[in-house]
Amino acid sequence: MAISKIPETPVPQANLDDVSLETLAVRAGQIRSPELEHSEAIFPTSSFVFNSAKEAAARFGGEEPGNIYARFTNPTVAMFEKRIAALEGGDRAVAAASGMAAILSTFMALLEQGDHIVCSKGVFGTTRVLLQKYLCKFGIEVSFVSLTDYDQWQSSVQPNTRLLFLETPSNPLCEVVDVPRIAEISRQAPHAKGALLVVDNCFCTPVLQRPLDLGADIVVHSATKYLDGQGRCLGGVVVGSTEVMEEVHGFMRSAGPAMSPFNAWVFLKGLETLNIRMKAHSESALAVAQWLETQEAVEKVYYSFLPSHPHYELAKRQQKLGSGVLSFEIKGGQEAAWRFIDGVEFISITANLGDTKSTITHPATTTHGRLSAEDKLDSGIVDNLIRLSVGLEGVEDIIADLKRGLASAKSAS
Repeated sequence: MAISKIPETPVPQANLDDVSLETLAVRAGQIRSPELEHSEAIFPTSSFVFNSAKEAAARFGGEEPGNIYARFTNPTVAMFEKRIAALEGGDRAVAAASGMAAILSTFMALLEQGDHIVCSKGVFGTTRVLLQKYLCKFGIEVSFVSLTDYDQWQSSVQPNTRLLFLETPSNPLCEVVDVPRIAEISRQAPHAKGALLVVDNCFCTPVLQRPLDLGADIVVHSATKYLDGQGRCLGGVVVGSTEVMEEVHGFMRSAGPAMSPFNAWVFLKGLETLNIRMKAHSESALAVAQWLETQEAVEKVYYSFLPSHPHYELAKRQQKLGSGVLSFEIKGGQEAAWRFIDGVEFISITANLGDTKSTITHPATTTHGRLSAEDKLDSGIVDNLIRLSVGLEGVEDIIADLKRGLASAKSAS
């Protein structure tokens, strides 16, 4: 019996050039199979078949577009990549198995032995570990600078500086940097290929901030956080120009830290509600931050949309809202911080963030626990610091649970 030829896949995609971010989050990148499904389809296959040996050769050789092998081409993953690229305003996106896989792929694709990175001190602890412990094995140098010390950024750029890397707002202190100003520093770098500015946009997402519009060259995300929004699975993504993303995709194809089709489908569903979630997270986080500032047992609150925050005016210019993550220092040191965390009832004690469920953690012993005591101090990670990711529960209920934490912390003194 003859096997029928594979039909061409229709792409009934409307023109989305002039639509809102809200519409892009729901409609961008969708590809329909010949079955014309309404919801995006999941393609759980390891490989794809060809109509002929000639077609297979053309696909593998890059002479003909189409799917080949799920490590580097999959329709569900491609839909997610196209949607997040549209939201961030980039030419192309490359999806990865996790946020750290996205960061690693960026470094490995764009750096070579002898290159130099300038990185903010205020980054996720594992990002710093990756740079300090592992990239150095490949002859890549790193200089860490204060996120908001522009003279340090400028003076740290060397002839071999290839990348500048930062988070804004930073994790966990919510520091905010002037992205156009750092972008200008990167453009003036003397490296033969120029230096690229990479911004981790995990806290804000493109709903609240678009770093490419501010002058950045590359945006990275842990899709595990707000892009999913419900703590369901791991993923990461890199967004930038077609030329640069081709390099990142080349590493992804060879090394294999690829996103699974099922996870891509989950993230597609998450993006559909991203706009309304980020607004709700931000509204509740601001209310919680304002309440924490009134508590005698709280020494300091870190949230970029508080007027007391040193970068408040800059945050208002660059971000639409403050996002859902904040940190605060509690009186009584680590003992009080731990008792506070243990004293909450429904807020989840976990190091994840960006979830519909509020989460709480002690950065010095979790997310930044692998850093040396010196590096923690250098990054502002003190023993009495607590990070809170404000979820979508009723804000009055979140505050009531934090009151239980405060009561527990006070019993430590």
